[in-house]
Amino acid sequence: MPDPFLILIIALAIGFGVVNGFNDAANSVAASVGSRALSPRNAIILATCFTMAGAASGTAVAQTIGKGILIPEAISYVTVIASLTAVIVWGSIATYYCVPVSSTHGFVAGLAAAGIAVAGSGAVKWGVMQRILISVVAAPALGFGGGFALMVILLWVFRRSLPARMRVIFSRLQWLTTAFLAYSLGKNNGQMPIGVITMTLVIYTGQTSLWDNIPWWVIVVSSLAISSGTAIGGWRVIKTLGMKVTALEPIHGFAADASAAVVIEGASQLGIPVSTTHCASAAIMGVGATKRLSAVRWGIARRIVSAWVITFPVCGGLGYLIAWLLLRFSNVPIG
Repeated sequence: MPDPFLILIIALAIGFGVVNGFNDAANSVAASVGSRALSPRNAIILATCFTMAGAASGTAVAQTIGKGILIPEAISYVTVIASLTAVIVWGSIATYYCVPVSSTHGFVAGLAAAGIAVAGSGAVKWGVMQRILISVVAAPALGFGGGFALMVILLWVFRRSLPARMRVIFSRLQWLTTAFLAYSLGKNNGQMPIGVITMTLVIYTGQTSLWDNIPWWVIVVSSLAISSGTAIGGWRVIKTLGMKVTALEPIHGFAADASAAVVIEGASQLGIPVSTTHCASAAIMGVGATKRLSAVRWGIARRIVSAWVITFPVCGGLGYLIAWLLLRFSNVPIG
């Protein structure tokens, strides 16, 4: 009979993928929907297909998540259950209140804190954590700067073009950038469930060689989880990011999606889990700021950034608390 804890964690990992896609769907379609370049239905269908494709390509981020954050002795059913529960709870609350948050950073914080609850501060590989924490600042900065710079270039290149013609051109081009952003989202965030399930299989079987040959069904199930979350939509978050931060035309949506996707793709190639929420939100703020600073609704932007900041302590606190409770009041094995 299969280990019930193995089944539980796989179910939680699938739930994590769905919640991740549900909230992060806003990242890949918000600009195209907000600029009215794509209809909500077409944007979601496009994003769903390319998010799944991205999640099924490469495993660099999955390996960082699964074996790069905690030392082997601290990786257990307790740490995995605690971190998954923490990020699912936080991601669901944030989506309900229309706030885009980073499921990636939420899981990392929950996993690190759960590892500390089980094995002390030595459980965390602080060198890897340092790279992730640097990306917390670097990724949105690059997204904002990239969106701003690309928008300035486009406005200069097309300065003599008729607005109606530009709208037609960039409405079509946004099909490409929406697909690219969805693909990069899947390749980074979509790797999260893959890393979690593989980590759990290593715990169950004791075979570390699984990291060199991740089972195909893990990739398929994880890809389906995040893409189904994307298909559900997350319309509350889409409206916040695509329609309330700043007014978007297709050229703005193109610049925001393209700059965010390049940053995320680069991080994925390096195996660094980054927040697609941070990149996409910052890029939208960057293109909005090219009009004038007041074109960005900084009150809403401040609310989004506040949610970014509190994700770490909230998920870290939940991860630590749940791990502590499991250690003392349950029979979940720690090895």
